[in-house]
Amino acid sequence: MAVRRGTLFVLILILIATLMSASALLLFSLTAAAPPSIPANASLFMPIAAPFSEVEPSDVFSQFGRRPPTLRAMVAAIRRAKLDGRVKSLVITPSAAGSLWGQLQELRGAVEDFRSSGKPVTAYLEFGGAQEYYLASAADRIVMMPAGQLDLTGIATYELFFRGTLDKIGVVPDLLHIGDYKTASNTFTEKSFTAAHREMTQSLNRDWYDELVRAIAASRKRSVEDVRQAIDGGPYLAEAALKAGLIDALAYEDQLDDAPPIAGTRRLEAEAYLRAPGPARSYTPGARIALLYAVGTIASGHSPYDGAGGVVGSETFVQWLRKVRVDSSVRAIVVRVDSPGGSAIASEVIWRELMLTRELKPLIVSMGDVAASGGYYIALPAHTIVAQPGTITGSIGVVTGKFVLGGALDKVGVGSAAVSDGKFAEIYSPFRPFSPAERDRLEEQMQATYELFLSRVAEGRKSTPAMIDAVAQGRVWTGHQARERGLVDELGGLDRAIQLAKERAKLDINRDVDLLVYPPRPSLYQIVANPFGSSVAARLGVLTGSADARAIDTAVSALRLFRRGEPLALMPNFFVR
Repeated sequence: MAVRRGTLFVLILILIATLMSASALLLFSLTAAAPPSIPANASLFMPIAAPFSEVEPSDVFSQFGRRPPTLRAMVAAIRRAKLDGRVKSLVITPSAAGSLWGQLQELRGAVEDFRSSGKPVTAYLEFGGAQEYYLASAADRIVMMPAGQLDLTGIATYELFFRGTLDKIGVVPDLLHIGDYKTASNTFTEKSFTAAHREMTQSLNRDWYDELVRAIAASRKRSVEDVRQAIDGGPYLAEAALKAGLIDALAYEDQLDDAPPIAGTRRLEAEAYLRAPGPARSYTPGARIALLYAVGTIASGHSPYDGAGGVVGSETFVQWLRKVRVDSSVRAIVVRVDSPGGSAIASEVIWRELMLTRELKPLIVSMGDVAASGGYYIALPAHTIVAQPGTITGSIGVVTGKFVLGGALDKVGVGSAAVSDGKFAEIYSPFRPFSPAERDRLEEQMQATYELFLSRVAEGRKSTPAMIDAVAQGRVWTGHQARERGLVDELGGLDRAIQLAKERAKLDINRDVDLLVYPPRPSLYQIVANPFGSSVAARLGVLTGSADARAIDTAVSALRLFRRGEPLALMPNFFVR
């Protein structure tokens, strides 16, 4: 009787919560402000607070409050403003702490495209590091507040190593890898860089630095050597940055409209412009392009319903592919990959479904910040792979293993014992390291997985396993380096990928096309059932910055996969400042 009452009480609470949420959503829809009107002579003020989410958040806060724009929404707004006769100029205020270079290049490309229309772009900085200045340098004019600071000093890449901590608590990382540069396990097995790890990281860092220098030199009309000297002369206070020719004026934000090109225009906030209906555009009737997001760690099973950066579930992704494959209105498919990889098995499942799909419809992959290891694996079936110059990709290698907890348990007086039948029944025992026989068996399986990975790359890139092995071995490349080595086809962003999809589908490239986006927006039931979102990042995003949440989410997802003991196609974890 008591159990029944408890169950009834829980059901009543769920019903009340559902009704309250539904009422709140209805009230919100009825009281939502009408779409704002756009003045005929506007300057669009657009904060660019990167990094942006690739997909829309689905937690309850985003439903009732201001929903932060996605990367695609920001780029689309800038491109819409380029064609909007009411928008006379653009003012960007970059903020990009913790951003990786793929997103920054996508945003910078959109600003450069706006500028190509002849409309002026002003960048306003209160503070600027390398990432902020990279975006700002795409503008015609850079203005900094008089008390500001330009922290343009170069690019540094940092990695954390937890071996010392694990030793202190008695945990042994018994991890194996295939590929000299496959450093995903180094986070736990090493106390600093190995020689190969350092070489690879230096190569990545230098390529990003060279792109930064090249972009600044082109936009500011200075020589590459002059820009390098300017970077070595930083950091700068605002007055010194002005004297060095790195900025064009000093002013406070409220003074921007006192001078051309903003003087005489009306201020238009980005938030209002994002909500306002755009000018009428010409669409191709009866045709759509499916846009599927593969964002997060790749794993077997189902994705969280929101797909918001936690896990790319192979079962869910296969379901999406099968739906769009049989949809006659879908003329082409674009897969947007922002993933460090994960399960090799799940990656193979997705690869297979994509191979079936490419036989029926044009398939284009657009790489975001990261499309490495398993993220690169699932890109291979594409007819064309598009990456940004700073995208992190490659990492063709395999890692697996387990964390041995016996020593940690001993420290707190916890004993352990086991009984088993079968020679390798305890191969993934968390209480002891692998035996030599177990290690040999795992290495055989990992070598087979690596050779399969090489064959998939060779097939997709029209090469041979031996040639791919020379650029594989777990090595991570930038998109620029990957293109030089034949691992990607073109450099560009999502818009370029969609353009290629239209061309392959023989659609009019001068007309817009409806996008069928996956993951779809969640239902009311899904929002109520999981109000804080599904990923670690979504839950932490309320308490921390998005960059911090993303880093934590990546680390937690990797640990969860290592515990399963399966072969992993997973790239190393690092961050750039």
